[in-house]
Amino acid sequence: MISYCRRCLYPSTKPDLWFKDGVCGACHSFDQRSKYDWTSGREVFRELLIANKKNPRYDCIVPVSGGKDSTYQVWRVLQEGFNPLCVTAPTDQLTSLGRANIENLKSLGCDYVEISVNREVRRKINRHAFFSVGDIQWPEHLLIYTIPVRAAVQFQIPVILWGECPQREYGAGRPEDAYLKYFDRRVLEEYGSLNGLRVSDLLSIDGVADRDLYFYEYPSVDDVDSLGLKGIYLDNYFPWNGISNAVIAQSVGFRVSETNILGTIANYENLDNYVHGIHDYLKYLKFGFGRATDVACNLIRRNLLTREDASMLVDSHDGRYPSSYLDRTLDEILAYFEISLQEFNDVCDDYTNYDLFLQDSAGQLVRRKDGSPELAGSFSCLHP
Repeated sequence: MISYCRRCLYPSTKPDLWFKDGVCGACHSFDQRSKYDWTSGREVFRELLIANKKNPRYDCIVPVSGGKDSTYQVWRVLQEGFNPLCVTAPTDQLTSLGRANIENLKSLGCDYVEISVNREVRRKINRHAFFSVGDIQWPEHLLIYTIPVRAAVQFQIPVILWGECPQREYGAGRPEDAYLKYFDRRVLEEYGSLNGLRVSDLLSIDGVADRDLYFYEYPSVDDVDSLGLKGIYLDNYFPWNGISNAVIAQSVGFRVSETNILGTIANYENLDNYVHGIHDYLKYLKFGFGRATDVACNLIRRNLLTREDASMLVDSHDGRYPSSYLDRTLDEILAYFEISLQEFNDVCDDYTNYDLFLQDSAGQLVRRKDGSPELAGSFSCLHP
């Protein structure tokens, strides 16, 4: 049985989420932000970058995807008078809109490095991870951490500037991690998206050799320590708000989708990868919530959406079967990974937590019109 945060809509099934007095960790962390001294944040940020500068040209590395948040990050660093080196690992199936937003980010006035790993090897890993841990985006989720660290060591740039701290914004992990200031090796290892699959496990995949996995692994401890690497979060120094990030990003050329994005309640995120819909659908099947819940909860905390309205929106949009995403059908997306529609549906069934969904008298899932299973229980019970 799912229970929910009494302030937002995060469920008790969310991995690593903690609760106190019926309120989730993400809401508790957000409350602490009212105590931040934002007036000194800018100066502390500036002093940190100046004190840790080693590369004569670059002040920090900004991991970027071209999305609203990374566009905002680059804009903010440039506004503060610093010179970032932007680093990205392209998504599994980069969309045309995603590419356009990357090109826009490059036009802001920064150097940009794009590291593309072997596509055939990555495709094999995508397929393996989908069947073995139910995460078709596993390579992407790992590479967004490892590649910026590799670049930091390569270019001798000690500061990597991440956006929001996920443990603070989404409430995952230990309560004390909501106060993280540095993204250090412990955080990399604990939250670095391995999801139960080790890099060494990839050697069991036919056609994958050790030489193919350089960028999937972090540099040595000695290399990182000798550099004095610090991963810092921008939301420790400047207020963080996805809506205002989107507004600023659009003001400098970032493009949103003309229609709402499947499985969420926004048109300004998850624009760069055709497999976002698959990932969010599996998340819904495993844990009973998807991306619409994440967005709604962030809006509730910032008083931009009432809990009642959010619950109705989530009921309508969360966990939709990804029959298409942006301008591609599910069949087209799966074909890239050599996964059939039947195999996809079988894996979805394997990873479905049946205890979270309605079943008929024969024990079969009760499905919505789009084919996705119906949650056992409605958000209507949450309405004030």
